[in-house]
This record gives sequence, C-alpha cells and structure tokens, in this order.
Amino acid sequence: MIAQPTQTPSPRLVGEFRKLWVSSAVSNLGDGVALVAAPLLAATLTDDPALIAGLALVQRLPWLLFALASGALADRLDRRRAMVVVAACRAVLIGVLGVAALLDQASLPLLYAVFFLLSTGETLFDTAAATILPAIVPREVLPRANAQLSATLTVANQFVGPPLGGFLFAAALALPFLLGAGGLATAAAILLTLRGTFRVAREVGRPATALRAEIAEGVRWLWRHRLLRTLALTLAVLNVPLVAQVSIMVLFARERLGFGPEGFGLLLTTYGLGGTLGGLVAGRVIDRLGASRTLRLALLIEIATPAALALARDPFLAGATLALFGCHATVWGALLSSLRQELTPDRLRGRVESVYRLIEYGGAAPGAILGGLLAARLGLAAPFWLGVAAGIILLPFVWGAFSARAVGEAREGDG
Repeated sequence: MIAQPTQTPSPRLVGEFRKLWVSSAVSNLGDGVALVAAPLLAATLTDDPALIAGLALVQRLPWLLFALASGALADRLDRRRAMVVVAACRAVLIGVLGVAALLDQASLPLLYAVFFLLSTGETLFDTAAATILPAIVPREVLPRANAQLSATLTVANQFVGPPLGGFLFAAALALPFLLGAGGLATAAAILLTLRGTFRVAREVGRPATALRAEIAEGVRWLWRHRLLRTLALTLAVLNVPLVAQVSIMVLFARERLGFGPEGFGLLLTTYGLGGTLGGLVAGRVIDRLGASRTLRLALLIEIATPAALALARDPFLAGATLALFGCHATVWGALLSSLRQELTPDRLRGRVESVYRLIEYGGAAPGAILGGLLAARLGLAAPFWLGVAAGIILLPFVWGAFSARAVGEAREGDG
C-alpha cells in the first residue's frame, strides 16, 4: 500500500511555475553577482595565482563529493522545504561574508569556507529544483518550462550578474555579497508560498534504508533504463572534450582569432546570446521535430561545432558558431531534463538527477587537464578535434537508442 500525500499539486497551477521562475531569477542574479565578486575579493587578499585559482576548486569540489548524497536526500525530504532551508542558509553565508568585507575582516580561509559551504548547499538545492518541476507543470510543457528556467539562468549569470557584480564591487567590496544574500533570502521567501506537498510518497511499513543503499538503488535503476543510460554515457563522453575546449578558449581566441581581452569577453557573450535565444524557441523546436529527431540532430551539432571552431580563422564565423552552439545547448538541455523528469519515477528523480550532475561536473577536472596537455603538445585545435572524434565514435552506438521507436518505448515504460 502506498501512502498518499495529503495534497497533490495540480499540474495546471501556472501561478506555481511563475513562483518557481521568479525565485530562480532572483537567486541566480544573486549568485551571479556574488560569484563574479568572489575572485575579485580573493585578488585583494593575495597575489598568489594558485590561491586565487583554489577558489574555483572549492566551488566545484562539493559536486564531486556530495552530488549523489544530495540526490538521495532530495528523494527523502520535502523538496520545497529543502530548497527553502538551503536558500536561507546560503543567504546567511553570503551575508556573513558581506559583513566581514564591510568591516574589513574578510580573509582567504573565510572566503574558501563560505564558497565551499555555498556549493555544498547548491548540490541539494539544484537537484531538488530539477525534481520539483514535474509536480508543478504538465508533462507536455516540461521542455518549455525547463528552457525558460535555463534561459533565466543564462541571463542572470552571464549578462546581468557579472557586470553588476563588478560595478558593485568597485563601489564597495561588501555590496555584491549583500545583494547576493538578499537575492537568496527573497528566493526562499517566494518558495515558501508554493502550494502543495512535494515529499515523495513512500510505502507504508517499508523499513528505512541507509543512504548508501538508496544511492545504489538509483544508480542501478538508471543503468537498467536504456534511453537514460545512453544519454548519461553520451554526456559523460562529450563533456570531457567540451571542458578541454573551454579550458584553452582564451588562448584559442587570442592566437587563432586575434582577440584581446575585450574581444574574448564579446566572444563568450555570443554563446550567452545563443543560449537566451534557445530558451525562447526550445519548446517550439522540440514540438516540431519531436524528441528523437532533436536528440539525433543535437549529436550531429556536437560533432560539427568543434570541427567548425577548429577550422575557424574568422572571428565572426567563430562567434556565429558559438551562438548557434549556445542555442543548441539550451534546447538539448531542456529536452534532456524533461526526459529525465518524465521517465524517472518520482521516488527516484533526485538520485537520477544527481548522477547526471555528477557526470556534468565530474568531467571538469580531467577535461581541463586534457585540454592543456593536448594544446601544448598538438596545438590549440587539438581539443576541438578530440570533440569531433568523440562524437563520431559515439554515433553508431547511440543512433539506434535515439530512434523514435526507442523513445516511444521508453515513454510507454519499456525502457
């Protein structure tokens, strides 16, 4: 017998999605402002490049350490309450850093500790946020909802947040952190107003299991699901060369395209513009092409894009390529998130989502190292050709798994 929740959120509660969207917008704006100010603050505390770079490490490390555990917790807890508590705690942490900066008491150990704890909380917040969406919107509009959230993140983190954070930091060191704390506190308050119960229904009388056993259950379920397993392995293979390309992009832009610092920033902005466009058109593209053709087209784009960049000598061609890739990344990301939410049972959504996020962040360190080694030994185009080779090798193995028949079977429960 399954224990029924006291209240089931209606999928037609459009107002509930608006609340989630607004909370995402203000929290991402706060994050974007604080994240760009963090290395600026670190640079005022030390001149050691290794210590400044260490800040990026402590921000990524929690995803490798706690992603799977956070997924299991998201399947145990009331997801809305978990998000509220984490957002409130993160607001306090950033606020403490802002007050320390205001009183001229900021230190590098404090900065490291705060951002390690912020990223640790983010592992639970982001996983719970991804799993809460199917309780708010109907299945047929999941791609549109995911795309809107993704576009909001892009605008807040890449367009508005960074310049605003830099401007505020120049005015007063504490301002971007205090604004970030306010954004997260506002997000927590908005999330409190979400109607419904967002705790996973559990079997009555079922004994409690260890967190480790629940994590293993989620991984086993994912591995047995053909489509989701194939998508996970595809991301794992493609993410390493993608990070390798990103890690040397600044050198590629300078030596191959002739860009200075301003030009490099403009080049990255084209990706953000493409991502924003993708958020606007993702729902219509997926509706028009269908999931199968969108997945197959995405794989071809993952092969063509690094090839175009490896051959590019013209800055405008490179910028256009990155803009198209940004659009593709948002559309594909919206479809992948929607398929995970649609095909995964509610009781396992947190754990399955955490596996994908572990793959996404787990490829960062080896990809960055590989990018530097390949560029140093084989030239700046080598990481891009690695991405082409990885996509071509994947093609025959995953093409059949992305067929309309395979996707249809997965949706019917035969995946």
